[in-house]
Amino acid sequence: MTGWLPQRVVALRMRIFALVNGQDVVTIPGPQVGAGDFKRVYADPAANGRSRGAALSDLFWYWLSPGPQVHQEHLEAGPRYDEVAKCTRHILVKSKKDTEELTRRVAAHVLDGVRPGLVRLRDEMMPIWAELYYELVFDEPCPPEARDLIVAHADDVASALKCVRPRNMRRRARLTRYLRRRLADVPHPLPESLTPEEQAYYLQGTFFTTAVVQMSEAMAHLLMIIAQDDDLQRRLAEHPEDIDGVIEDGLRAYPLFGIAHRISTADIELDHLTIPAGTVLCFSYPDFAEQSTKDEFVPFGVAQNRACPARGLAPPTMRVVAQEVLRRFGLASTAAHTRSIPNRGPALLTPRGVRPRRAPLGWLAVRDRWEDVWRSFAQLVFGTYMVLDARRQALCSTYFAGGNR
Repeated sequence: MTGWLPQRVVALRMRIFALVNGQDVVTIPGPQVGAGDFKRVYADPAANGRSRGAALSDLFWYWLSPGPQVHQEHLEAGPRYDEVAKCTRHILVKSKKDTEELTRRVAAHVLDGVRPGLVRLRDEMMPIWAELYYELVFDEPCPPEARDLIVAHADDVASALKCVRPRNMRRRARLTRYLRRRLADVPHPLPESLTPEEQAYYLQGTFFTTAVVQMSEAMAHLLMIIAQDDDLQRRLAEHPEDIDGVIEDGLRAYPLFGIAHRISTADIELDHLTIPAGTVLCFSYPDFAEQSTKDEFVPFGVAQNRACPARGLAPPTMRVVAQEVLRRFGLASTAAHTRSIPNRGPALLTPRGVRPRRAPLGWLAVRDRWEDVWRSFAQLVFGTYMVLDARRQALCSTYFAGGNR
């Protein structure tokens, strides 16, 4: 009865977003450049412009505020970026054994407080990653105050990105103030080219925005796949080591990145086309995953162009968290499962070995369908507002117009 409405509203919303950049854009894969050249263009040394020169950057900076100018993904290539990237690698480096022990301890601590019933999987996963990345940064267990601030901040960023509600900058600023007070407690050398305020923004954006949001969504997708396949869930209960293949399939079916944009700093020569300097390149991970072969899969980006710094950390930590969840709970879900997962992964948790009751699952299906209707309207309204507000504030354009690097 209501299935047609969300698709129509989403299509209209996507049309609005397509007009944001206000200049020629090459979408890859697309009519001009196919999936076969996705990695070739992405890896080209000239595809290294990040924010300067793309009106689309104003929108991403708006969503990722505060401090998008020092977010690792939005720094232009050069010494400042190199210093920041080196710091990130230093913080993330741990042995496999230490990483797995840390993840298991954190996951157990959080999951011991989760009770069976109807839940949103992304919400249940977010405290795990908040605690894990806090401990990687500060090398100490995460206190409740910090966890609450990180989760509130990450949830606000994710909700704004999905346009289900406008951003709440006061909520985000609380985490900034906390990090600013705690800079002296970070046992890693922070980038010296950044001011103390920028160092707080760097930590917030890299570890407590991108890492927490992306890993929470990755786990929500993985657990939704398991929740909607009884045979798979039984197999994993008997052979938990098989989870690695499910993680890989899940990252391919539900890519964490939607569109990654770059700006070409020189001409890029292809056999059939020259992409001129200054072109905005929009790399569509979902379209590439759909059109490419399995061996071409790039879940964490292309190594030559800012691949995810946590690409070595993500799969093993996801494995440990999934095993800890499945050791405690059975999962079932009748909710829709899409790449953007704006419903946050509704599911029914039951104690391990207990058969789920049908009534809650029936209610879950009905609730999810009706939520999809109002959520689609909310996304249209809030998405349009944020696009216009981002263009008005022009955070990126104003930053570079002021002579900043």
